[in-house]
Formats: sequence, structure tokens, C-alpha cells
Amino acid sequence: MTSSVTELQAELAGLEDPRVREVNERHGDDHGVNLSKLRAIAKRLKTQHELALELWATDDTAARLLALLVCRPKSFAAEELDTMLREARANKVRDWLVNYVVKKSSHAEQLRLAWFDDADAAVASAGWALTSERVRKSPVGLDLPALLDTIEAEMRDAPERLQWAMNDCLAHIGIEHPEHRARALAIGERLEVLKDYPTPPNCTSPFAPAWIAEIVRRREVPAS
Repeated sequence: MTSSVTELQAELAGLEDPRVREVNERHGDDHGVNLSKLRAIAKRLKTQHELALELWATDDTAARLLALLVCRPKSFAAEELDTMLREARANKVRDWLVNYVVKKSSHAEQLRLAWFDDADAAVASAGWALTSERVRKSPVGLDLPALLDTIEAEMRDAPERLQWAMNDCLAHIGIEHPEHRARALAIGERLEVLKDYPTPPNCTSPFAPAWIAEIVRRREVPAS
């Protein structure tokens, strides 16, 4: 059974929870739908790219999140993905667009290069997120010392979203590339970005030196 955009918007509205919205708004997301319930709708719909385009066009955050789960990532042109990122308002929409769509697209590297130095911090943070992905999975061709130079010079005073993305890249350089670990640790210690970030028990701190040390420690523990 095919659902229309109007029916899906009504279904999403019925899932609105004021408590969820309150939490989400503290993180820059203007919706109140439990994401597990939203994912259940996406699972029911399966891939429907044309429907995804219609959902995206509503400009509603919950509908756009659903769109990103039911679209066909490889069907987007680079220009479409660029436009979508720039018109996205909510942090979760940007994150899902990058992680669930752009990373699966053949345009990921083109967009990484286009976004990396963008004047819009939200767009630049997407470029850094794609760079972190390459640091982890396909670092050949990346100038890691130059990335560390930029992080060292710019991370402390960067806008929050961009600062988090740079910090993520710093941590992954330290974790994945032992030859650069000492410098990554030194940069993190000197800049102290996220050093005092409240971290729940049994969770890894986002402070890069602590994050690097913990993941390296786990990887060095011999299997029992």
C-alpha cells in the first residue's frame, strides 16, 4: 500500500511528543518524533526515491529525516546534494544527509573538497565529516600534517558545529595513524577543546586526547 506525503505527515504529526521535542531543540532539531518510530515507518515504506523528494520538499524536519531513510542515495546529482545541505535547518538532518546519503554517493569526494573551506560553518563541518571518513577508511592522498596544521590553528575559535567536526578529525588521525599520534595528542592537550564536556559514566569523552588513548587502549587489549 502506497502512502501519500499528506498521509505520512499526518502519521508523523501523530507521533509528536513534547518531551522528545524539548530534548531535540536543545540539540538544534525542531521535531518531536521518536527516531525509532520514524525508522519503523521507513522500514515499512522501503526505498521510494520519488516519495523521498516530495517529503524533502515539505521543509518539515521529521519528513526530511524520513526522506533521507527512503531515498536512493546514488540517484542524487552533486548539485542536488549541495542544495539540500545548504537548505537544511536542523542539525540531525545535516548529519543524516552526510552519513546516510552523501557518503554512499559517488559525489562524496567532490563535495568534500567543495565544502571543506566553505564560509558557512555548517557546510564546512560537513566537509570535515567527510574528511574524517577518509582519514579512517581511505587516507591515501590526504595531507594529514596539513590537516593537523589547520586544526591547530583554527579549531579552538571555530563555531561549535565546525569545532566538533574538526575535533572528530583530530581524534581519528590520532587513533588511526600512529605516526601522527603524538602530535594529535599534543594539539588536543594544548587547545583543551571539549576537555570539560560532561560525559556519562561508561562513555568515552569527546576530548581528543582521552578519546585517542581509550580507543588505542581497547585495540591493544589481547583477545581472551
